Amino acid sequence: MKLYPIEAGNFKLDGGAMFGVVPKTIWNKTNPADENNLIDIAARCLLIEKENRLILIDTGMGNKQSDKFFGYYSLWGNHSLDKSLAKYGFHRDEITDVFMTHLHFDHCGGCVNWNKDKSGYEVAFKNAKYWTNEGHWNWATNPNPREKASFLSENILPIQESGQLNFIYKTACDYEFSPELGFNILFVDGHTEKMMLPHILYKGKIILFCADLIPTAGHLPLPYVMGYDTRPLLTLPEKAEILKLAAENNYYLFLEHDAHNEIITVEKTEKGIRLKEVFKCEDILI
Repeated sequence: MKLYPIEAGNFKLDGGAMFGVVPKTIWNKTNPADENNLIDIAARCLLIEKENRLILIDTGMGNKQSDKFFGYYSLWGNHSLDKSLAKYGFHRDEITDVFMTHLHFDHCGGCVNWNKDKSGYEVAFKNAKYWTNEGHWNWATNPNPREKASFLSENILPIQESGQLNFIYKTACDYEFSPELGFNILFVDGHTEKMMLPHILYKGKIILFCADLIPTAGHLPLPYVMGYDTRPLLTLPEKAEILKLAAENNYYLFLEHDAHNEIITVEKTEKGIRLKEVFKCEDILI
């Protein structure tokens, strides 16, 4: 098995929304805001090369939305999914599986592209199986008013229409092994219904793909929960349990949204679980 970081782009989000009830005077120390109160955000995906499989975890925003839409998110930098794949010698047509932690637009927008004449949409990975779970799919395709703006039908429905949609079925346990994909999956419900976190054993290390449970290194303290979370009081115990395990077992936390800290470890301190070390992806993965 080999792992590769895939940088699908950078954007900005409102710092207040990203830190919920935490005052700016506190979060601004770790995630400094610009003059518009926006903080730097990454869309850092992960590619797993395993035998004859190429499994891509999340796909970023994609590029099919309007200039007005992207204007809300202040895109910056030169990263793109295709350039990042090419850096490691891969092409999107070689991807065999696309695993979606959840279906918010900044995680699955790259799953679907315009067709050639922009008259409709087509899946961006024509040879891949797309993986979600039935509970989250139903949640995303019948969205509540609070999350409706994050679940865009053009990012989601073409996957089903293509016939490439597959479900990972959850049992009563929140921790499952996926025989199809070859890694463990942790289900969490605080951010959105049945978000899936890949838990990967790699070269004797445990790599946890944190998705939106721990978006940046600045979110390690337990009360630092995003305003975007649908069930913040559920995020708290979910996050507490994961950070406890991470500190006790030296997990390497792969941060999807931290533009400046790619992989971190944590440790127990008098103030709770806090940052231990910061790594570049190439130090751990490649």
